[in-house]
Amino acid sequence: IITALVIVHLLFLHETGSNNPSGIPSDMDKIPFHPYYTIKDILGLLLLILLLLTLVLFSPDLLGDPDNYTPANPLSTPPHIKPEWYFLFAYAILRSIPNKLG
Repeated sequence: IITALVIVHLLFLHETGSNNPSGIPSDMDKIPFHPYYTIKDILGLLLLILLLLTLVLFSPDLLGDPDNYTPANPLSTPPHIKPEWYFLFAYAILRSIPNKLG
């Protein structure tokens, strides 16, 4: 239903055009999309990539989980570890079966 309404809206918009309720001529204050907004978006993307690269390369431990830095003990599993949310159903099934069965 929403897709059909969007298509009808676009058909009417392209047929009659968009109205300007303030009465100001629409040709006056226009900025062309391609050179202005394209360069602005590329600059924003480059700044975001630069920020992420700075975080990753100069301080990689800043966003890490502190539990990753505890020494590993292969004989005991820490009690706070549990699987991700999409494996919780299987984890509940495994916990309900006694470990004496195999």
